[in-house]
Amino acid sequence: MLSGLLIVLLPLVLGYLVPVRHTGVMSAVNRGVNASVYVILLLMGIGLAGLDNLGRELTLMGGQALWLFMVVGTCNLLALWWLSRRLGLRLAASPVVANAPTTKLAALLGSLALVAVVAGGIMLGLALAWLAGDIVFRHAELWAEWVLYLLLALIGCQLRNSGMPLRQILLNRHGLAIATTLAFSSLAGGLLAAPLLSLRWNEGLALASGFGWYSLSAILVGDRLGPLLGGVAFFNDLARELLAFILIPLTIRRHAPLAIGYGGATSMDFTLPVIQQHGGVACVPIAVVSGFLLSLLSPPLILLFLSW
Repeated sequence: MLSGLLIVLLPLVLGYLVPVRHTGVMSAVNRGVNASVYVILLLMGIGLAGLDNLGRELTLMGGQALWLFMVVGTCNLLALWWLSRRLGLRLAASPVVANAPTTKLAALLGSLALVAVVAGGIMLGLALAWLAGDIVFRHAELWAEWVLYLLLALIGCQLRNSGMPLRQILLNRHGLAIATTLAFSSLAGGLLAAPLLSLRWNEGLALASGFGWYSLSAILVGDRLGPLLGGVAFFNDLARELLAFILIPLTIRRHAPLAIGYGGATSMDFTLPVIQQHGGVACVPIAVVSGFLLSLLSPPLILLFLSW
């Protein structure tokens, strides 16, 4: 477990050690992150194409992902609703950013595009297997791992240059409370969902530990438990992001911790513009801190649970 954890965390740490002062370089890093996510999902689709009885397996994967999403999501919503009442964080007086960089429709279409990339990977995998045989699937898994390492290094660089020092992150009690509540409620949901999915308890915990980071959870879970459960992890985390885009504008005024926290690790990147648009600038540090902490917590937790 320690060697696997080191392999995953090392690129993240190395990337975090790299300061970037040129805006052009930082822009290239951001584009590299986005491109890496799409490449990983394409390769994951190619790996899914190698499943025997593909149609039946995909139906099973969809059913398991739906059950996992419903159980974990319910636990998250109840826990974050309780936290919202406990913290009493209201944002009625917070100024809203008029020109946020994305709209709800664009965000939803972006998430659906990820599903399209996986579907395209499945079709590409079937075509390549017809031409070159099953060796395509083994190469796809290896390439996905290496692209994941590159993605982790680039994300580490993003975290270092986000403009938020570690001291500020650790002292932000709202962000810390949201991340802790989301993490514990997700793990509780994973334990409850495991018997429903005919999984061992540690496998349920691993599937619930992605916290919305679908590219990471899909590869780590798929590498240990096979492409079917890797797909379950991916669709569970992607569904979290899709629901977050709907919940944020509806709940952020009265239940800000719920709106900020439900997106999990995505609250520092993909869902952040929507949080900023509807909650105002006061939400941004809280969302970044929560997403940052969950991003750091996800890889070691997944590997820890998969090692048992």
